[in-house]
Amino acid sequence: MALPGKIDLNDLLVFQAVAQAGGFTAAAHRLGVATAKVSVEIGRLESRLGLVLFSRTTRKVVLTDAGQTLYEECRPLLEGLDEAIERASSGKDRLAGTLRISTTVDHASLSLAPALAGFARQHPHLAIDLRTSDRVVDLIDEGIDLTIRLGWLRDSSHRAVKLGQFEQYVVASPAYLRRVGIPATPRELEALDWIALTLLPAPLTWKFSAVDGQTTIHVASRLRVDSPTALRSLLEQDAGITVLDQFNAQLAIDTGRLVRVLPEWSLPAGGIHAVYPAAKQVPAKVRSFIDFYRQYLDGERVPARS
Repeated sequence: MALPGKIDLNDLLVFQAVAQAGGFTAAAHRLGVATAKVSVEIGRLESRLGLVLFSRTTRKVVLTDAGQTLYEECRPLLEGLDEAIERASSGKDRLAGTLRISTTVDHASLSLAPALAGFARQHPHLAIDLRTSDRVVDLIDEGIDLTIRLGWLRDSSHRAVKLGQFEQYVVASPAYLRRVGIPATPRELEALDWIALTLLPAPLTWKFSAVDGQTTIHVASRLRVDSPTALRSLLEQDAGITVLDQFNAQLAIDTGRLVRVLPEWSLPAGGIHAVYPAAKQVPAKVRSFIDFYRQYLDGERVPARS
């Protein structure tokens, strides 16, 4: 469809994808087309506008000043058009378009991916793009509709909805506990071989609660890791003791590979949050999945395990 001045709307959509993805190949992957097609459409748009929109090097593609101006002015218009189409589709009780959703690698495999499989079956006309990363993604720049974040949220300009919560367990392998003894109080954890998960804001300070009071401990660690999966593997190799969220800990506990320590003491529960860009109208696909995933979590306190 051509806009006034013979600018094709599809070219603008491709332009937006390249700007958000930071490259032609990444944009092509997002759009499900060949890289050559993306290059041709960007070239055509630049020719028709008489502007250079991207500065191209062998390693990256960056918006020029003219490209940045066009992107900032077109983005709300294109997003509004996309939302209008989705609202029209939802009026027919049908979700369409693409839901781009992100979360951590571990949460995707343990919970989100199984939930998305069920959601996809309910909405056969909706495409789903699941992206996994242990870093906090930029929803706007990466074109993400919705991200699922675990833990404690920092202040943000985005909207957030709490979907549920999870417990945290102190865990270690049976062999390690036979070697060092089972601690009877949180304070005894300070003398053990602690493995720190560096993704956490304070991986060496823990506040415990029980019926007869509270206590805060400060531990030291020689081993540090930035992945819950790698952390669980170290624990199963008898390398030490630490705190794991219930999603990552439960299967290993059920199969005897790990043991929960001090179950009579509790740690602060973490939240499961849906985070999405602030907008006047929340897309129907985002609202629908938030409702679906909340129900899924309610029914599966520890979701489907890998």
